[in-house]
Amino acid sequence: MWMMKHRLWAVSAGALVLLVLGCGLGHENETAEGSEPAGGAVTLWTDSTELFMEHPALIVGAPDKFAVHLTDLTDFAPLRSGRVTLRFEPKGGGEPVVVTQETPRAPGIYGPAPAFERGGLYDLTITVESPQARDRLHVPDLRVYASAAEVPKQEGGEPGGISFLKEQQWKTPGFATAFASSGEVMESFQATGQIVPAAGKMARISAPLAGVVEVSGLTQSPAPGQRVVKGQTLAVLTPALGEGGSSFAQARAELREAEDEHARANRLYAAEAVSQRRVHEAEIRLAAAREALASLGGGGAAGADGRVVIRAPLSGVVASRSLTPGSRVDAGAELFTVVDASLVWLEARVPASEAARVGPRSQATFRVAGNDSLLSVSRTVSVGSVIDSISRTIPVIYEVPNPQGMLKIGMHAQVGVGTARKVTGVVIPSSAIVDEDGRPVVYVQPEGERFEKREIQPGGTSEGRTIVLSGVKAGERVVTGAAYQVRLASLSTSVPAHGHEH
Repeated sequence: MWMMKHRLWAVSAGALVLLVLGCGLGHENETAEGSEPAGGAVTLWTDSTELFMEHPALIVGAPDKFAVHLTDLTDFAPLRSGRVTLRFEPKGGGEPVVVTQETPRAPGIYGPAPAFERGGLYDLTITVESPQARDRLHVPDLRVYASAAEVPKQEGGEPGGISFLKEQQWKTPGFATAFASSGEVMESFQATGQIVPAAGKMARISAPLAGVVEVSGLTQSPAPGQRVVKGQTLAVLTPALGEGGSSFAQARAELREAEDEHARANRLYAAEAVSQRRVHEAEIRLAAAREALASLGGGGAAGADGRVVIRAPLSGVVASRSLTPGSRVDAGAELFTVVDASLVWLEARVPASEAARVGPRSQATFRVAGNDSLLSVSRTVSVGSVIDSISRTIPVIYEVPNPQGMLKIGMHAQVGVGTARKVTGVVIPSSAIVDEDGRPVVYVQPEGERFEKREIQPGGTSEGRTIVLSGVKAGERVVTGAAYQVRLASLSTSVPAHGHEH
């Protein structure tokens, strides 16, 4: 598969000086008006190689240097070695013009200078023999003029767009492009969402009774952001007298009595001094005493000195801590929040008008603020059945693995909600889409060093591919990696400092 763009260009006398110094593409046949005959530029992609070739006007007896840029599309790096042969076949028959260059003048750039003895149309074949790539590229219908006077002059300067030179592309880590093609993906629509804790993955830990925060226990208490494991001590409380403090002490005393009675009953039963009923009654009393102490925040968390140990009910990260050493807390006051964010939920708010299109098998993709990556959910947890009377939306909850903790609870998200219906159209890699002020845009590469920003209308995303309803046509080349660098180039009004290295 290959695609080619071929255009003519003209430059003013002032711009010509820069072009000759930077690229060496001028020649000596100036016209009386001081302007140069128009040259040309060719952009062509094969499955493995990209060609961007600039050349002067081709005139009999006036050899001039081409600028042949060759990119290895496996990693978008310049060809650093290898032979390149240009073979110009005259369409009317006759001897071809062949020129070979053994090595590039600079990484990725070859500068052959063919000489033509007669005018006419020529078909060019470029043969690449490099350790990085072996390819044949075909450029049809290159015209050679008999004299400079015959070369047409094109009004105007360079076409509009974003200039991003080959040298910039090669030096930009991750830069990549791909063709837009025809295909099908699952239909989707846009909704807002929020990252929330998954069920059982968040615990709000409250004071079981009124008490005083122990200074010694708080010095080792984890701070917000620190990880804890299930059962780890978070704080220690000394129960306050009254408001449950005396009840706690009484409950602990009753538990000790019940434990002693239970042990005594077992010894007597072993000596056949009491019946089994006595043991059973002791067990019932012991269970009741444990439940009474647990209801006051004791249970296994109470120490021998009567203090209450607050422990983490699950492993995770401390999200908040509301404690001051020596302060008094009331029963029910929130002390800690612990969140296990290794698995989170994405709660999407689906408009009522779209609610009928969402089912339990719907998939979704989403983006969060500060991260341009398109993320995927693992499964649909639930689809709401009641429309909120104020927002006119229903909640749709998705499960999202979050092993690295990148997603934070409370983050807002832009969600592409799938409808499980396939649609056909122009498909591009999802990585090509950039969010700019809430608008999805892509950067299209019409020519080797010229780009255009296009606002698009996404129609659905599936398995890293997005269908585009408008803005891009099949066969156009879109930037799929380092698009942000192209965007920065669009904001700059200066010529890159390094310029061309021709």
